[in-house]
Amino acid sequence: MELYVRKHTSSKKNNKKLKHDKAMKKVFMSAALLSSSMLAVIVIFIALKGITPFVGTDTYEAVNVFDFLFGNMWRKDQGIYGVGFIIINTLISSFAALLIAFPLAVLSALFICKIAPKKLATMMTSIVELLAAVPSVVYGVFACGTITVIVKELGAMLGFATVGGASLLAVILLLAIMIFPTITSLSITAINAVDTEMELGSLALGATKTQTNFKVVLASAKSGIFAGAILGIGRAFGEATAVAMVAGNKMFGPTFHLFDTTRTLTTTMLSGLKETSGLDYDIRFSVGLVLMAVILLSNLILNYVKKRVGKL
Repeated sequence: MELYVRKHTSSKKNNKKLKHDKAMKKVFMSAALLSSSMLAVIVIFIALKGITPFVGTDTYEAVNVFDFLFGNMWRKDQGIYGVGFIIINTLISSFAALLIAFPLAVLSALFICKIAPKKLATMMTSIVELLAAVPSVVYGVFACGTITVIVKELGAMLGFATVGGASLLAVILLLAIMIFPTITSLSITAINAVDTEMELGSLALGATKTQTNFKVVLASAKSGIFAGAILGIGRAFGEATAVAMVAGNKMFGPTFHLFDTTRTLTTTMLSGLKETSGLDYDIRFSVGLVLMAVILLSNLILNYVKKRVGKL
């Protein structure tokens, strides 16, 4: 009888746990569906608005899709809307910023996790987290007062004229600073997740601390580090306010000269927010569609590279 009661009690507890798990599963699924539906609503809304300029309305004629996607000039005063050169400018500035920020972020994360004393590591981690929380407009104000001055003086030293320091180089440096904390934070998490036994085994086999850090720790954490690079480049693509302060919004291109003004997809969208209707307003949603396509393709490529790197 006592055995039966125990089994019956245990069965009741298991049933309660199963019901609790099923309920939590429904809660999590509801949250996932809600977030997914919000994303779907945003994409559908932008898509519908973005297609309008290519169909035309009663107030304006349709824009040629080919001229829009491959054009090398953006002049709203002349009704010319081409984003081909803007796409190239966006890719150049974002990936150049990644090339600068990525090695610095990874080395900083390695120093914080494996080299720095505990108190210093804690302080530096807090600084990185603080940098990640700084609003974009604050970075923009800093760039206007500091980065542009440095670029202007550097250009004068090299014999290049700049528009008050507003240039492609200023955008690259600004984006590198902005994505640095994102990559560093994720790199710290990835490095801390490496099993300590792997390090001890490397040291026991005669490897130095430096060799262990680079050939064992970073090699083991490379998948997570690369994920940080993907999120970093995503933030670089999406920055608008800060970039608009130092880009110069050049009307034609593409821009390959570091000291020349430039224009990105996000700054192009931002510059038309003062409009409330008409072609100049609707075409911004078309630029948004292009931006989403660029981000999607870039993420697919980077995720593919990440998987390949993770298998090495």
